[in-house]
Amino acid sequence: MLQSKARKLRLESERLVLRAPVHADYRDWATLRSASMDFLIPWEPTWAPDHLSRKSFTNRVYWARRSIKQGSAFPLFIFRASDDQLVGAITLDNIWRGPAQAATIGYWMGKSFARQGYMREAIWTLSDFAFGKLDLSRIQAACLPENNASRGVLEKAGFKYEGVAQSYLQINGRWRNHVLYAALRNDRRGRATTG
Repeated sequence: MLQSKARKLRLESERLVLRAPVHADYRDWATLRSASMDFLIPWEPTWAPDHLSRKSFTNRVYWARRSIKQGSAFPLFIFRASDDQLVGAITLDNIWRGPAQAATIGYWMGKSFARQGYMREAIWTLSDFAFGKLDLSRIQAACLPENNASRGVLEKAGFKYEGVAQSYLQINGRWRNHVLYAALRNDRRGRATTG
């Protein structure tokens, strides 16, 4: 039962398939993360010494299954539909029910697949799922102020700039301010400026 719900979750777009990780994804995941290490590390929390180990990946798979079953998070791998190539990952997390009906997204893209529109498409796909199937009202995202690529993808995906969160996350071993973006199910805010 735990596995079946996670394995049935499959979101598709024109070029992508989003689904929960499975044990058989380990080699592709470890290879992509390793090849993209220098590209990813400046924007992510410090990697644990065993970050790329099979044991660490196994824990990720079990966490993903539990989270999806409980509806508390939806950690999904992003595959190119044409050849089933793993290109990155996206997670809908911190799901708040009740009056908030909100969640946050986080994502990463393999270096060789960046700047090809895959992440924008993945964000659109996950947003449609969050607003349509999960009945959420708000999706938030945060990134470092100098991460122009991430800011650009959020803006192209329809997220609006909302401000700065002080010492929001530890990135690469330091507490860092982040810029906040959000998308609303019924967004009447128009185009936001970041100046």
